[in-house]
Amino acid sequence: MSGFACGEGGQRAVQEMVYFGTDTPSGSVTPEDWTRFLTETVTPRFPEGLSVWQASGQWRAASGVMVNEPTYILSLIHPGNATTDKAMRDILSSYKTRFHQEAVLRVSSAVCTSL
Repeated sequence: MSGFACGEGGQRAVQEMVYFGTDTPSGSVTPEDWTRFLTETVTPRFPEGLSVWQASGQWRAASGVMVNEPTYILSLIHPGNATTDKAMRDILSSYKTRFHQEAVLRVSSAVCTSL
């Protein structure tokens, strides 16, 4: 993600918004399941920090059926390099496999950050 400049004191970064649906073929991802996934899979790859909140999600499945389900939204900011991109792909793949998900939505945006 290139092609823009940050103002004085700002640093270029990537913001990820990832939408994890919680319905599974056998029920749903419990709060305990989610906490374990976050602790074991996400936090080790992004120990600098992240934010998570719950939402009500809606999307059209490959079958054409409209799905409404509880969703966890993960937001994190990282430098946007090959290592962090692989970490994100690994997180999505792990969630899909572990919880039998058809899809996990990842939205990546170029941002400027400052502390």
